[in-house]
Amino acid sequence: MKTSLSADIYLRFLQLAEAIRGLPTLPALDPLEERMLGLIANAGARQERLSVRDMMAKNELGAPATIHTRLKSMREKGWIELADTEDARRKQLELTEAARQHFEKLSACIVQAARDA
Repeated sequence: MKTSLSADIYLRFLQLAEAIRGLPTLPALDPLEERMLGLIANAGARQERLSVRDMMAKNELGAPATIHTRLKSMREKGWIELADTEDARRKQLELTEAARQHFEKLSACIVQAARDA
């Protein structure tokens, strides 16, 4: 079956991304945690604040208790950290340096996949 150039690039990216997932870095995330990580990363990229309260208000992610449990798990795994805000009761969600490095590696995979195509 012949695929398009863009499909070839994407498939190559998936292969490269899977290879870096096998490297001993941060512990794996479950699908909900992956989705939450994406929301946190996107908010950071837009330089927007995303607090724990904001995340728990996202009904599409499930019950607040589920979200809170996943955030705790992601902190323990080293993917996210909580930063103080001007209101001591509100904590902002941020990527850890290790998580930012993970995204840098994924970015390199995209570049490599496009170069190899």
